[in-house]
Parts: sequence; structure tokens; C-alpha cells
Amino acid sequence: MIFMLCGTSDARELAVRIKQSGCSLLTSVVTESAAKSLMDEGLEVRVGRLTEDEMVQLLTAGEYAAVIDASHPFAEEAHRNAMRAAQRANIPYIRFERASLLYDNHPGLTVVPGYEEAALEVKRRKGSVMLTTGSKTLHIFARHLAGDPDIRIVARMLPRRDNMEKCEELGIEQKNIVAMQGPFSREMNVALYRQYGTTLMVTKESGSTGAVDEKVETALNMGIGVILISRPELAFGTVFTEFEGVLDELQTIID
Repeated sequence: MIFMLCGTSDARELAVRIKQSGCSLLTSVVTESAAKSLMDEGLEVRVGRLTEDEMVQLLTAGEYAAVIDASHPFAEEAHRNAMRAAQRANIPYIRFERASLLYDNHPGLTVVPGYEEAALEVKRRKGSVMLTTGSKTLHIFARHLAGDPDIRIVARMLPRRDNMEKCEELGIEQKNIVAMQGPFSREMNVALYRQYGTTLMVTKESGSTGAVDEKVETALNMGIGVILISRPELAFGTVFTEFEGVLDELQTIID
């Protein structure tokens, strides 16, 4: 039995491949919508965040051979919990993540190590900023940028009730909320940037499946400055960026 944290669309594809290889697995996601996409593929799913202790309890209660962490690249807490839980349960930990995209040294691209640094860079440069970093860290940008007459905050995020409630709590006006689910085509990105008069766009380095390259390339081609938040640097140990690497490692463990 394999325990797998899923947080991206390619994680779903990997889970299907693992099942097709003959391994039984339990997938774990945070939201009901993510659970539905996995259940539609015939996968066993549990829903909700797990603490380190809860994960250890789950792993030791079942006959799990490995933990596969295919959660989102920026899910630092989930990564740490999974690594420590696997170690405590004395089973292998395997990290799967999208390969990092390589960007040329474009003068319009600014890479920063975190959300605070991104917010401060926006504060320095001013303008109409489109945030494509989700709701979880929206409060950081609101704290630094809200109330500045020279800054317009446009938040692009998933159309969920909790996201809208968070925007309301933080004072993000409805006219500045883009509640849509991607992936977004080049034409859609162009239309949104033009609609909001975007001069800066903030995004996370998530990988090609998350269409970060399309957002970034389109913005740069339009003369829009891009602030890119780099991935957290964690010592994962065993890491693969291709499905085959994970499948081969699992076969070694199971054999």
C-alpha cells in the first residue's frame, strides 16, 4: 500500500499510473473538489490536512510501503510533515515535483525568495498589480499594499466561497477580484492584463503544468513587469521530476 499526497494535476496522473502498475494506494488531498477529480479516476481518497502526528498514526496503522509527496511545490508544511512522518514510521519518502522552468535573464523579470519580498517589491514599484499567488498569502500583500493610492491590487484566485470571504475581510474590492479556474490560454491572460491595466504581475514558480510559463511569457511580451517567487529550498532526499523515476523507485521498494 502506498500513501500519496496529491496537490497538482500531474499528481493525479501519477496516481493513476501507480494504480495501473498494480500498486494499491491511498491518496490524500485538502479539498473536496480535488478529491472528486481523483475519485473520478477510481482512486481511493481521504480529504483534509494532516499534522505530522496524524500522518504517523495513519502510516503505522496500515501496511504502507512508502510515502509519495506530490503536493504543491509551495506546500512547505505538508512537505515537512510527510518527511518527518515517513522517518518516524520507518518507511521510504519519495518526492515528486514538476521540473523548475528556466527563464532567460529578461530585464522585466524579478525573482524574489518569498511573499514578503514580493510585496515589498510591489510597494516600491507601485502600479496595477495582478496577484496570481492564491488566497493563503493574500494577507501579506494586503498588509503592505492596501490603502496605497498608487497601487491597485487585483487578486486572481479560484472561485471558492472562502476565497471571496477572505478578500472581503482584507478589503479587496469586488471589482478587483478575478474568480476563475485555469488553465488560462494566452488570449485569456492578454485580455485580463488589458482589462485591469496591469503593470506588474506576481506569480509563483510552480512548473509547466501550472502554466506559469504562459502567464510569465505573456506578461513580459506585453511589457508588464513580473515578480516571480522562487520555490522553497528543502532537502527532500529522493526526488523525481518524471513519472518513470517514481514508478521505478516504487518497484525497487516493493520488490
